[in-house]
Amino acid sequence: MADPANELPAKSEERDAKSPEKSREWEPFQTLRREIDRVFENFHHGFSAFGRTSMEFEPLRLLAGSWGSTPAVNMVEKDTTYELTAELPGMDESNVELKVTGGALTIKGEKKEVTEEKGGDFVLSERRFGSIQRSIPLPESLDLDRIEASFKNGILTVTMPKTPEAQKSERKIAIKGG
Repeated sequence: MADPANELPAKSEERDAKSPEKSREWEPFQTLRREIDRVFENFHHGFSAFGRTSMEFEPLRLLAGSWGSTPAVNMVEKDTTYELTAELPGMDESNVELKVTGGALTIKGEKKEVTEEKGGDFVLSERRFGSIQRSIPLPESLDLDRIEASFKNGILTVTMPKTPEAQKSERKIAIKGG
């Protein structure tokens, strides 16, 4: 027989469905559901709260591969230049067009890939086509005549020199204590 002095009291806890612990367990799923509902609501109406069409939403854009896509880009500001890199897998420089118009750099490209494999009693033929386009607004402080571009292993690198005035315009500002 157990010694009552050494026994721990047994607690029975009833958790009600509205307890804070229960509601926190479901919170991520409720948030996900709200987001999914919002995407479908915006798709149904055609516009989001930001004035964009439903096809500009990232998940829908990824599903719309046959309608074109936007390449991933990275832009870095250095002391004397801006350097932009764009990922263009499966393309080469002959399939890419680069233009500066109206204060924006526009990258256009098209990929056409056809493969065919023949065997004894079969022919396997695959075709992949796609086009990309992206316009990036440029700062006014660029020397447009000295922009250079290179392409290697599916990466487009665009070097955009700053104007001499833009390079000189930097100055440190003293911060005063309260």
